Amino acid sequence: MIDFSNELRKAYIGDAWHGNNVSCIISSVKDNQAFSRPIVDAHSIAEIVLHLTSWTEEVSSRLMGKISAEPAKGDWPSPIEETTVTWNAIVSDFHIENEKLINLSMSFMADDWAKHVQTPSGRGISYFELFNGLIQHHAYHAGQISLLLKFRS
Repeated sequence: MIDFSNELRKAYIGDAWHGNNVSCIISSVKDNQAFSRPIVDAHSIAEIVLHLTSWTEEVSSRLMGKISAEPAKGDWPSPIEETTVTWNAIVSDFHIENEKLINLSMSFMADDWAKHVQTPSGRGISYFELFNGLIQHHAYHAGQISLLLKFRS
């Protein structure tokens, strides 16, 4: 049996096969880089991290049996303000929500991963598919952040 919580841990803070994990990439962001927009109309790094956090919270909610919905904080939340304090809070929240999800996933038995997420339509995906999708989501946006950081070099 695959240790699904370890798969998230690798993408989040571990030895991801594709390169640096998302936390390593986020930790390399300087305060002045977090809110800038090197590509017009693209999201800032802070917005991407807020987006990742929103969806991590939503995945946790769904895995606790709640019906699928838009994340409580929205799909693409905006930073309250563009300060060092705000950036540090954004990063802290990202870490907290990922640790919560890892801890939740560690409580699952093998059979739990085959359960289906509740959706308003009655159709859904398995807990495994949802969880695996979040891991892919982390890797995808980690790549975006890495590219945005290259514009500042």
